[in-house]
Amino acid sequence: MNRPTEDAAPPLAMTGGAVRRDGRDILAGIGLRVEAGDVLAVLGPNGAGKSTLVKALLGLVPLAAGRTEIYGEPPARFRAWNRIGYVPQRLPMGGGVPATVREVVASGRVARRTRGLPALFTDRAADRAAVDRALRTVGLAERARDSAHLLSGGQQQRVLIARALAGEPDVFVLDEPTAGVDARSQAALAAALHGLAGDGRTVVLVAHELGPLEPLVTRTVELGHGRVVHETTAHAAPAGRAATTGGPA
Repeated sequence: MNRPTEDAAPPLAMTGGAVRRDGRDILAGIGLRVEAGDVLAVLGPNGAGKSTLVKALLGLVPLAAGRTEIYGEPPARFRAWNRIGYVPQRLPMGGGVPATVREVVASGRVARRTRGLPALFTDRAADRAAVDRALRTVGLAERARDSAHLLSGGQQQRVLIARALAGEPDVFVLDEPTAGVDARSQAALAAALHGLAGDGRTVVLVAHELGPLEPLVTRTVELGHGRVVHETTAHAAPAGRAATTGGPA
């Protein structure tokens, strides 16, 4: 995996961010800067606006006020999406023939292909190797040919993480990756993120509680009623030293 290059602009930033829905403020006055190499946990109770915040950072939810930037560009003008790996809360349900685990993970390589270049000229060996590494990292190599939608919730979450890993991005954004996930899958996720942190990748994750992910976190942001109510800088390290956070456990 390539290490991220130095950038003057941070990977993700929001200034005065506000999101409104049905006349109600979901986010209000959010200021957030995610630096390269951060492992940032966004904490808070249900309805605090955690998922909305990470989606707004990526331009998936429109802002009513303020601005958000990805490597210094507003989402509408940002083109280097191969640098961003987004892991949603659940595997999308699609029609037609069910996709295998390997097919879902392989779809994470699409963003790395040069626009307009025929598939014949892409590096298929590199694609296969990246997919194999991602499957091994999340412990699903033996399930590669299984239908992804027949897996447990925790295994499906690991498939989504593998899809992001296969794209070899610089930034990983995970929306509640441990929600409803069994202990084994949480441990596999922690191991995968440990490797990313050790490689200098930037990680933003939404969580109710950190569990085995806590030692990896370098910063926490706690939301309440759509506003930042507390921030903490921890002293976690990729080598696995224990860390404490100021967010709820």
